[in-house]
Amino acid sequence: MPGLAVTGLSLSRFRNHRSLKLEFDGRPVVLFGPNGAGKTNLLEAVSLLSPGRGLRRAAADEIALRPENCGWKVSAVIGTPHQAHEVVTSADAAGTRQVSIDGKTAPQVALGRIVRMVWLVPSMDRLWMEGAEQRRRFLDRIAMSLDPEHAVHALAYNRSMRERNRLLKDQVRDRHWYMALEARMAEAGCAIQAGRSAALNQLAHAQAAAETAFPAAELVLTCAEGSLTPDTEDEFATALAESRQRDLLAGRTLVGPHRADFDATYAAKGVPARQCSTGEQKALLISMVLSNARALIRDSGAPPILLLDEVAAHLDSGRRAALYDEICALNAQAWMSGTGAGLFDGLASRALWLEVSDAGGTPIVTQRGQ
Repeated sequence: MPGLAVTGLSLSRFRNHRSLKLEFDGRPVVLFGPNGAGKTNLLEAVSLLSPGRGLRRAAADEIALRPENCGWKVSAVIGTPHQAHEVVTSADAAGTRQVSIDGKTAPQVALGRIVRMVWLVPSMDRLWMEGAEQRRRFLDRIAMSLDPEHAVHALAYNRSMRERNRLLKDQVRDRHWYMALEARMAEAGCAIQAGRSAALNQLAHAQAAAETAFPAAELVLTCAEGSLTPDTEDEFATALAESRQRDLLAGRTLVGPHRADFDATYAAKGVPARQCSTGEQKALLISMVLSNARALIRDSGAPPILLLDEVAAHLDSGRRAALYDEICALNAQAWMSGTGAGLFDGLASRALWLEVSDAGGTPIVTQRGQ
């Protein structure tokens, strides 16, 4: 049994799963079956046991079973190195999200103190080709897994920035309206920048220490021209004040960590990730996910839960086998999905196998022996 694992999972009116109850023994979980059967829905349900909107970033009112749309519920028993926790996350018909831990109402951020989770989904395959927003979100997930308080700083920063942007759009020029907001943005913004830098440093150390079949990536934080976040809160507050005139013209804040980006280079070849082949780009992403897991093991003593949707895509048989070996060596509970069982042959009895089939729109989940 790994140090962190979902050992029980119950779904009610979640996506296409009207009612489902499953038990697990801590091994990696293989979900296989045709497209549209409900495999990714299961991964999404698990992802909602961590802070945030899950791996699809769906609003709470988008998740309920249709056409009833009368709310949904995910219940889980999560084993940790110290104790087991009962976690429930749900939403009512209005889409109001609620969380409880061991029977007590809790804020979402509290989930991050119990469950460390890292995921890789097909939309990330184009991470190096997409805009900076996608890479920021990817990096912030890593930073949040390593330090759950990163989510608190991000929420505080975004809340204050929205209020500042409203003033800018309304062409408010009185500096007194801005000063308190900018002070809060400076405090949270510097914490975000520090969290991202620390996350990249921890990934680099984990990569350097690992014996792995996946390529190391050189990672560097960057910012849009003229938008670099200063090192101290006072410097950041000053930069925001000095940028007000420019921001008034733009109608939005142009300075801060919301304009950050990061570059990745295939270290052994010295080639930017965006110029690598599709297979190399996928291998770099997997390398970062595995490094994130290793960094968490050093930090907390236990591997995170890994959610790997369609992870075998763009990997040859050798890389697939190497990935499964590394996951098992980490002693991590990884949830992996794919259309065919043959994609996961290298796991055999090291995994729990679940076939997800579609019976007229109703998913059927069946455990298969290996």
